[in-house]
Amino acid sequence: VQLQASGGGLVQAGGSLRLSCALSGRTFSHYAVSWFRQAPGKEREFVSGITRSGSVTSYADSVKGRFTISRDNAKNTVYLQTNTLRPEDTAVYYCAARPSSGYYTKPSDVSSWGQGTLVTVSS
Repeated sequence: VQLQASGGGLVQAGGSLRLSCALSGRTFSHYAVSWFRQAPGKEREFVSGITRSGSVTSYADSVKGRFTISRDNAKNTVYLQTNTLRPEDTAVYYCAARPSSGYYTKPSDVSSWGQGTLVTVSS
C-alpha cells in the first residue's frame, strides 16, 4: 500500500491545519490507519489512530481534545484535524496503515512508512 501524507505547513500558535493521508494500491476500507509524528531530535511517537470502520479512535494525551481523526472511505483518505496548535506540535507527521481492524500504536511495529508532511508552529 502506498501512503501519501499532505496538508502540513507553517502556522502560528493557536492555529489549525488539516492533514490528509491518502492510500492507494489496496482496498482502503481494509486498513486501520495511524498518525505518528517525529520532532527534531526526538523519537517518532504515536499521535492518533482509527479503525477500519472508523468506529474506534484514540489519541495521545498530548493532543487529546485538540486533534480529531476521521476517515472517508469513498475518498481513500484519513484526515487529522489539528486545532489549537502549539510550538511543541512542530514535527514531521506520518501516517501508517495496517491491514487489520486495529491500528498501529508503536512505531517499531510499522514496516513501511510513507513520506511525511512537515508541520511548523511558530510562537
